[in-house]
Amino acid sequence: MKVCLSSNGNSSDSIMDPRFGRAAYFAIADTDTMMFEIIENSAAASGGGAGITSAQLMIDRGVKAVITGNVGPNAMNVLKAAEIDIYRGSAVSIKENLDNFNKRMLEKIDATVPEHHGMQGGQK
Repeated sequence: MKVCLSSNGNSSDSIMDPRFGRAAYFAIADTDTMMFEIIENSAAASGGGAGITSAQLMIDRGVKAVITGNVGPNAMNVLKAAEIDIYRGSAVSIKENLDNFNKRMLEKIDATVPEHHGMQGGQK
């Protein structure tokens, strides 16, 4: 199964980025082989629509699950319509988050964060 993890760096040892649409990188992992493909998120610096663009990229890549911190309402709608499951990761490496996913230790996300508030909650 292909799983996407939002990442702040370009290696499997990078820490998960808590934002989905504006994550610096995406790690596309194959849960069978545990191989990673790291791609730069070209939508991260866009003026608007980053979540929708990022969600469409996941659909195009054949991803079946996303592991991240927060997902905005527009991205959530696109991912849900494509039947892509969303899970809440934690501030550890993307490799460790994938291990936790495989052990079924991650919480499924069904609610969204308010629009344009991906980094609210104490981070300024």
